[in-house]
Amino acid sequence: MTREPVIQLEQVRKSYGEGAGTTQVLRGVSLEVPRGELIALVGQSGSGKSTLLNIVGGLDKADGGNVRVLGHDYRSTSEPELARLRNKKIGFVFQAFNLLDHLTCLGNVTLPASFAAGARDVVRRGQAALGRVGLGDFAHRKPSELSGGQKQRVAIARALFNEPELLLCDEPTGNLDSATGHEVIEFFRELNEKDGVTLMIVTHERRMSTIARRVITMRDGQIVEGDQAGDEDTGGPA
Repeated sequence: MTREPVIQLEQVRKSYGEGAGTTQVLRGVSLEVPRGELIALVGQSGSGKSTLLNIVGGLDKADGGNVRVLGHDYRSTSEPELARLRNKKIGFVFQAFNLLDHLTCLGNVTLPASFAAGARDVVRRGQAALGRVGLGDFAHRKPSELSGGQKQRVAIARALFNEPELLLCDEPTGNLDSATGHEVIEFFRELNEKDGVTLMIVTHERRMSTIARRVITMRDGQIVEGDQAGDEDTGGPA
């Protein structure tokens, strides 16, 4: 049975700069990701991985082509609608954690509720999200009291707070040691296999590719069909 597509990209293009200084980052990228997929997006620095992820998440706009995510055509989706989509149905995990130091772990996790009118059971849901990543007893600690792996788990809990259908991750193990990175990778595997969350992960971590259902290699702003993760030097940001 054909699975419903969560992400549909058709000839997506993106450039930065103007005139002679223009850099073409995406050169007609087409991709379809069905529900329940776990995609590892790999490639050399500057290949366009992170730009593509940001466009899928509605954090950046394509210059051309079609972007359709969770049934929303981004060409006809207003900014308020896009903000609601990001808040309710798309979770984000970044390499830098992006936690607010003045808030507790629980405060960071429940931050998405600040942007949603009428949010209910905020504390209970926040506690549940922390418990889900093994940090149920850390609710009242501050980020400064945590290790790098614990900070990333709080960031993942925040991304899961609204039970998103799509999780977008940009180098989520980039700031972690090998053992902690492995724990995060296994958590993503479980999230995909047991909970059915669709994941797209930009990564240079070869072990991430081993849990992916599909490895997408990018080069010079295009998807390279048939390439395997091991064929590229995937270090560094996109």
